[in-house]
Amino acid sequence: MQLGLIGLPMSGKTTAFNALTGANRPTSIAVPGKLDVQLAVVDVPDPRLDALTAMFNPRKKVHAKITFADIGGLAKGISEGGLSGQFRNEIAQMDGFVQVVRVFKDENVPHPEGAIDPQRDIDILDSEFLLTDLVTVENRISRLKEEMSKGKERDKNARELELFEQMRETLETEKPLRSLGLPYEEQRALRGYGFLSIKPRLILLNFGDERPDLASLVSLVEPTTVLGIQARIEAEIAQLDAEEAVLFLEEYQISEPVRERVIREAYNLLHVQTFFTVGEDETRAWPHTIGATAQEAAGVIHTDLQRGFIRAEIVPSDVLLELGGMAEVKQAGKLRLEGKEYIMHDGDVMNVRFNI
Repeated sequence: MQLGLIGLPMSGKTTAFNALTGANRPTSIAVPGKLDVQLAVVDVPDPRLDALTAMFNPRKKVHAKITFADIGGLAKGISEGGLSGQFRNEIAQMDGFVQVVRVFKDENVPHPEGAIDPQRDIDILDSEFLLTDLVTVENRISRLKEEMSKGKERDKNARELELFEQMRETLETEKPLRSLGLPYEEQRALRGYGFLSIKPRLILLNFGDERPDLASLVSLVEPTTVLGIQARIEAEIAQLDAEEAVLFLEEYQISEPVRERVIREAYNLLHVQTFFTVGEDETRAWPHTIGATAQEAAGVIHTDLQRGFIRAEIVPSDVLLELGGMAEVKQAGKLRLEGKEYIMHDGDVMNVRFNI
């Protein structure tokens, strides 16, 4: 999973990136329109994985991973004619966005738009992405009409044209493509176009050193998860060892590090859940799309397992942890054999039987 951090200059985006990743990247003003991307991969914390590791005492514990990308260069007006080239390609690879929006006031850090206005800042980047998507949609509509005039795949092109005209209407009314609520399969079919406003988005309001107060701000956007962050403080805490970090979180009355809050909400936004594999060699957490079958989940481990899938041995992690071991699970008759169409549940522990 890749989440792109986006935001206007002086929003504290890079500071938020440091808070999320434990990096110590210097803050600077990116040149509008000039791509600047920095990546950091972090472990997804999961107490269930910790408990399973303590139970099996394997040689290795492998967390699920999430990649954060600090994307610099976005600013008002850069999408005239549509984003193109490497900039757009990099952004389009993201599975979702975390938009950092400035709420704090600081005379030493002037806002590029002259005043603090979170709604305006959200609308600015929305408009840039909507314009980029509209250019893509209009180009595709023109191409489809041209192909239909030549008699090429009329039925298929007519269905696609209907969808793209609906998308154009949505964008022209200044609504993001995500507001269409397209089914997952349709969204997946559209990935090749690199639409930006169709991607899930989380709003991260940067209150600077002040305690977050979301009550008056959560209505800024269409139904979207909104979190608050004291970016500078949390970035400093992220540089500390675990014991010191706990003390400072308590001192600043921060109930949970922003990394954990953002990752949890990202899983919800991207419709992702976790299954586990366990054994003497390793315990591992595997992220996968909600609704995946056992055979599809096996493919997350290795394509050979999906191709040669026979059965899956399944036990919920909470049952395994409660009973105290795999032998006890089998004795209690709690180990199930499931076929390829079994729908995976969050927290399932799976062993794949396969033959290739």
